[in-house]
Amino acid sequence: MDVRAAVAFEAGKPLQIETVQLEGPKAFEVLVEVKATGICHTDEFTLSGADPEGLFPAILGHEGAGVVVEVGPGVTSVKPGDHVIPLYTPECRQCPSCLSRKTNLCTAIRATQGKGLMPDGTSRFSFQGKPIHHYMGCSTFANFTVLPEIAVAKVRDDAPFDKICYIGCGVTTGVGAVLNTAKVEPGAKAIVFGLGGIGLNVIQGLRLAAADMIIGVDLNPDRKEWGERFGMTHFVNAKEAGKDLVPLLVDMTKKGADQIGGADYTFDCTGNVNVMRQALESCHRGWGVSVIIGVAPAGAEISTRPFQLVTGRVWKGTAFGGARGRTDVPKIVDWYMDKKIEIDPMITHILPLPEINKGFDLMHKGESIRSVVVY
Repeated sequence: MDVRAAVAFEAGKPLQIETVQLEGPKAFEVLVEVKATGICHTDEFTLSGADPEGLFPAILGHEGAGVVVEVGPGVTSVKPGDHVIPLYTPECRQCPSCLSRKTNLCTAIRATQGKGLMPDGTSRFSFQGKPIHHYMGCSTFANFTVLPEIAVAKVRDDAPFDKICYIGCGVTTGVGAVLNTAKVEPGAKAIVFGLGGIGLNVIQGLRLAAADMIIGVDLNPDRKEWGERFGMTHFVNAKEAGKDLVPLLVDMTKKGADQIGGADYTFDCTGNVNVMRQALESCHRGWGVSVIIGVAPAGAEISTRPFQLVTGRVWKGTAFGGARGRTDVPKIVDWYMDKKIEIDPMITHILPLPEINKGFDLMHKGESIRSVVVY
């Protein structure tokens, strides 16, 4: 079938709107009509050429929501008409990783997904007779896409596509990092570095967890108002603090008889390795946990003095907020519909597919939290 898609033909070039061909679903696959898709920093990371695993030509996009149109042989968990969110982190519930209950990083289709292919080793997309790579197993920058059954989460029918698509990455990653990875307890002191789309969701995750002190750190003073909107209690301008940032943050977190200072939890949402170090060193000695969410450039390395770790601080990483997609994503959609979390204010721009490159421009200028393309 013919579908409309924004195709990344090569790194560093704008996406091109083309009519491409999409083959129907094979065994254990589903055809989804994508109704809306967010434009995420990870898409930009790959499009820029900085992603060492980036493949071209490809149809990017991994933050979508839509409706199942057709299912292939063997599919039992969804049917035509079901509303779904594509999952770049699948959940097969059968591989050693899923069965361990220690991680959300399902390995069932990892090998082929990393090559931009479906589980059978082929692509469903083509243009002028030549294959186009899938992206993160999702490719939501097309108005129809084919996904493995284990990579779609069935959600309620009354949730708006142009809002819940954000749950496909940004919301789940931020909120999940707090609740699943860090397991923040009520009354905790926390610091969030980077108040973009992920950071704001970390803040509202901390609010859900009943954290007592939520410090937001950003270079952009305009983000202060955004942070406060979602539950931030204090704001620090990293540019103004300069080299004194870590001592300032440690001093801010001193309370009562505890004169050592440092946050119980810190979260890096920047992908900057220098900030990752600052986040770790802003933790409390003995028990502070620093969670890395941001994706660093290819070849980047993190460093700190061993003393920081020997004295009890912990560095942790998280992917998709530690969420098990088919199990947890429907719950997060329910939280949104029950007004336990907010999404609407973060969807700052709604665009048609032909204007998708404008969404990347808004991101680069820092003028958007999340741009969403509606088909």
